[in-house]
Amino acid sequence: MSRVPRPPLNGLIDDLYYLEGTPPYARLTLPPAPTALLVVNLGAPFRIRAGTGIGTAEYADGCVVTMATRAWEFGYPHRTRSVGAHVKPWGLAPFLPMPAAELCDRPVPVEQVWGRAAVAELRDRLAAADGPHDMLTLFEQELMRRLSGTTGLDLVRHTSSVISATGGAVAIGDLSVAAGVSSTHLTRRFRELVGVTPKRLARTQRFTATVFALDPDGPVDWAELAHDAGYFDQAHFGHEFRAFTGLTPTRYLDVRRQFRRDHPGHAMDGWPLPAD
Repeated sequence: MSRVPRPPLNGLIDDLYYLEGTPPYARLTLPPAPTALLVVNLGAPFRIRAGTGIGTAEYADGCVVTMATRAWEFGYPHRTRSVGAHVKPWGLAPFLPMPAAELCDRPVPVEQVWGRAAVAELRDRLAAADGPHDMLTLFEQELMRRLSGTTGLDLVRHTSSVISATGGAVAIGDLSVAAGVSSTHLTRRFRELVGVTPKRLARTQRFTATVFALDPDGPVDWAELAHDAGYFDQAHFGHEFRAFTGLTPTRYLDVRRQFRRDHPGHAMDGWPLPAD
């Protein structure tokens, strides 16, 4: 179950969701995407490995994940239950007590952001709620209560929206000129509120837009796809593919097709990839 939150949260959050049940795979790989994640866990702990060569950490109360620069692995318990938010790249900033850059590629427990007692109280209220609809209402109320003013948010939101509208195909220098600020100032604000530079956001936006545009059930002309997306050549696109997913384009397509065969019509079909 999911829904878009009411204003002004809808300017920060794509959707609030309730998740319960058995996941399609015990472990899923999530490539970098122009999004952030806030999860309040109500079931058994889950595990996250935030990159190759990094150990797996366990999260009992939930986690906060700002926009990533590398793929990370999410390990579900056999039965999972949580309330969460899929957040726009800049959307976590009003809820964080620290710059977003401090959390880049470093998922942290929710209690590290909001405090142990506050999160324990929120989890108790959510667990006692009368069904998923009431749980999302409680979660939305908590987010509204914690919403704070954030310096530079309008600048970052507007610039990020232009990057999204162009599919990442925009010169960052042009964005700073249009906004009337220096490129240094724009980059600093992005690192504070998004966790990455505007150039990195544009790169991620272009890659995800390209991948989401392909039809995994049909034939894919990789050279044409790379050209249409503005990549220098197919080799450059292949390098980006491995950097973002850890897979070659053809291997990625095989994994996507296998997911669809195993779980036709599943809500998670798309970006998460089986890690097993």
